[in-house]
Amino acid sequence: MKSGLKWMFLILGTTIGAGYASGREIWEFFGFESGLAILIFTVIFSISIYIIMKISYEEKTNHFFPVLDRLVGKKLAHVYDLLIVLYLFSTTIVMIAGGGATLEAFLIPYWLGIILFGISVVLLFLGSINGIIKLNTIIIPLLVLGLLFALTSFQLSHQHSWDFDLTKQHNWPVAFTFTALNILPLIAVLSAVGKEIKELKEAKVASIGSGIVLGSISFIYNETLIEISDSLSDYEIPLFAILEGYPFIVFLFMSIILWLAIYTTAVSGIFGLASRFKEVTKMPYWAMAFLLVLLMLPFTKFGFANLIAILYPLYGLINLYLLITILLFPIMNRLKINRK
Repeated sequence: MKSGLKWMFLILGTTIGAGYASGREIWEFFGFESGLAILIFTVIFSISIYIIMKISYEEKTNHFFPVLDRLVGKKLAHVYDLLIVLYLFSTTIVMIAGGGATLEAFLIPYWLGIILFGISVVLLFLGSINGIIKLNTIIIPLLVLGLLFALTSFQLSHQHSWDFDLTKQHNWPVAFTFTALNILPLIAVLSAVGKEIKELKEAKVASIGSGIVLGSISFIYNETLIEISDSLSDYEIPLFAILEGYPFIVFLFMSIILWLAIYTTAVSGIFGLASRFKEVTKMPYWAMAFLLVLLMLPFTKFGFANLIAILYPLYGLINLYLLITILLFPIMNRLKINRK
């Protein structure tokens, strides 16, 4: 159970980043008539995570190519190998931009916030890999509790009634693109720790737990954003629209938690990239992290909201084939075994 929770926090730390925690990603995909979509997402996300962890456990992986090979074969594995690298690189740019945008709320210039964020990411890699995993076990519970507190207190104060009429759930297909978007970085991160997974019970705890937590937060978050949908266009970070009118201490706490959520996802992205290239470059993790952050900084000028609006829906569509292969993997694998 303890080990399973450790991986669950790693999954949540990878998923709840700048886009998700800020509310921008949720509103980009869900919105009105999305209750069923979030329920479907919860189920297929949990199944996908378990399959990825099972393959990582069986292959004892330390990077993502062997997992891709099992899922899509060698030829397509090379294509998705490149896609994962591009995805992690571009979405970590989004995280760095989000880190700068969050610090703007405290009157820190955007460019200075980005530099400070980049330095803090590199510093973590001066320690061991276990430090990255431990970071998630500390920050993610605080993030989940903080988000739930802000969202539920908003719901209680506004007396919003949740509408889950199945005849009005026309947005359900978005569950697949939303899951596809979030599954790609998790292949990279979970494959990097395949050697550390001791037994499949850990995968069951991590997959079910992370699915339930993300599904619950997504539903409450989406319902809250629906309540304030008219004012969302005025905010680059929708969470700040929810916190409007809250005491400053609450705003300060949630801003810090948001920044830390962005930080853990940026670290996970750099970790996934560094683990992929470590065997080729022979560079230590901190040097790889420094080089990667340096390469990413110029691209942050496009802005946080713009990057999410362009990149996230695009990756959600591109990754659909990979999601389908993950969900069908148990069936296809069983057929291969029977043929042998």
